[in-house]
Amino acid sequence: MSKVISHSLFTDFDINLFKAGKHFRLYEKLGAHLIELDGVQGVYFAVWAPTASSVSVVGDFNYWNQGEHELYVRWDSSGIWEGFIPNIKKGTTYKYKIISHNQGLVTEKADPFALYCEKPPHTASIIWDLDYDWDDSKWMENRKEYNALDKPYSVYEVHLGSWKRAEGNQFLSYHDLAEDLVSYVKDMGFTHVEFMPIMEYPYDPSWGYQLVGYFAPTSRFGDPQGFMHLVDKLHQAGIGVILDWVPSHFPDDAHGLGYFDGSNLYEHPDRRKGYHPDWKSLVFNYGRNEVRSFLISNALFWLQHYHIDGLRVDAVASMLYLDYSRNDGEWEPNIFGGNENLDSISFLKEFNEVVYSNFEGVQTIAEESTSFPMVSRPTSVGGLGFGMKWMMGWMHDTLKYFQKATVYRKYHQNDLTFSMTYAFTENFMLPLSHDEVVYGKKSIADRMPGDEWQKFANLRLLYGYMFTHPGGNLLFMGGEFGQMAEWNFQESLDWHLLQYPVHKGAQQFVKDLNALYKSEPALYEKQFSHEGFEWINYSDHQNAVLSYIRKGNDSNNDLIVVCNFTQIVRKNYRIGVPRKGILEEIFNSDLEKYQGSNVINTSKLKVESSPYGGRDYSVELILPPLSVTVYKFS
Repeated sequence: MSKVISHSLFTDFDINLFKAGKHFRLYEKLGAHLIELDGVQGVYFAVWAPTASSVSVVGDFNYWNQGEHELYVRWDSSGIWEGFIPNIKKGTTYKYKIISHNQGLVTEKADPFALYCEKPPHTASIIWDLDYDWDDSKWMENRKEYNALDKPYSVYEVHLGSWKRAEGNQFLSYHDLAEDLVSYVKDMGFTHVEFMPIMEYPYDPSWGYQLVGYFAPTSRFGDPQGFMHLVDKLHQAGIGVILDWVPSHFPDDAHGLGYFDGSNLYEHPDRRKGYHPDWKSLVFNYGRNEVRSFLISNALFWLQHYHIDGLRVDAVASMLYLDYSRNDGEWEPNIFGGNENLDSISFLKEFNEVVYSNFEGVQTIAEESTSFPMVSRPTSVGGLGFGMKWMMGWMHDTLKYFQKATVYRKYHQNDLTFSMTYAFTENFMLPLSHDEVVYGKKSIADRMPGDEWQKFANLRLLYGYMFTHPGGNLLFMGGEFGQMAEWNFQESLDWHLLQYPVHKGAQQFVKDLNALYKSEPALYEKQFSHEGFEWINYSDHQNAVLSYIRKGNDSNNDLIVVCNFTQIVRKNYRIGVPRKGILEEIFNSDLEKYQGSNVINTSKLKVESSPYGGRDYSVELILPPLSVTVYKFS
């Protein structure tokens, strides 16, 4: 077997950038690269292991024998080991065998930059390439328009392993999903999908949030080109792709990043900063330049090579605070005496700056559950630089309200109206995510009070209120047809429920709601601005009714929305309106096709010159039970 030939892809400039934490395309240098050297095909390997005394590539090509193929350490104290091994081919499995200066500790690690990994429970990396002929040029050329903040964001959150399964409870492949999932999402009218983490992970119950292969789409569903094909097909269907990205923590699996070269290489050496007590996982050292380069390079890798349109950053709150999930004495204040993690804050700002400066038309979205200020404001004015932030307060308050029996709702209207006091402090996305349908919380549909009819009327009302509230929207798979059981990552969604009219009606309602959202500019053009919303009446507690106006760039497109949160039909219900004209009911959650009671405003409604509610004009409506109705001037 041929030995290792000294070779490097690194320039001095690369090394300087790496040491400074400013090399944001490390995937072009580190890892395993199929190249030709002096007319010979083979693989160039490069790995960062500064505490190592030796690094060998082991794999099926050398029977996993340590010492057969030792890499060369660079002379520039970068800690990078590298070399070219002839005649290794695509598909070869490998790892790095590392002997540490630290008491001679030996680790056997998967490649942090591997493009492909063995299917768990196997843990080796696989030599691969990123060759693929994309056919999404129309989407990519116009992505800036499709993906702008003044465009619709109706996001379908998907766990690829349990959206739908094949016979025998087997996973669908990326290619299967490129047919079934893409056609379904397109038919339902969602504008984006958000994939729960698809980077390689060892443990299925983690749902993908404990990563070991940051640069490899999981092999559970196929190879990297299979995932590219799925993204390609989504783009061809006009659907944007958002990936969950997890820079907040990583597992301590033996083949992963933890204690990589016998030292705390990727994780912070202080357990008060380097260990996450909730998830029993390790936390990146955001103050180490090379680690920052690794993480930001990873973000850019998915945007560049997989044409990803957005990154939803998981568990941002855990990154921002030194005392997150820690008791007194378990954390150390920063240099100013506060609880903010200054290194992490600096990292997040740089991550957003680099992403937005390198890729036009993408978005970053923070899952951040606290009141940390200016998460979705530019770094130039002191913000963290995200494009959007999940509106966790809205989600908690709204679900708490909807779980109440309708007779008590008049005492709790503030649970709904409170969100408008802070709705425009950030660019908010309203999430009903996977986290809300697990661990005994029940499914969204099953949380609704009342009998079956009331449960589904409430569900439609919830979604209608959500989509007409300012902000983007995210709905976890299964919610669109009223799945009754909690989400089970080990099984398919309960698609058989669609044989029942109430579930089919819920699905049709979400489909029509998406169509409304995308066709009415008032629902998205100013979705992050106070100029896009105006209350008509938020104080009708006694009837548990809310009414408001949604506005776009053209006042002719303004919509009037009325929500009736009880099962009582409100006849001759009067609201004040901003001008004279004819109002037409353009959307009603109580229609018969949704399995509603079909209480509708049949004729066009003439606005009267009758002052009401502080306005010069008013109109009388019939409000269906447990409904959202939408009206437009015709």
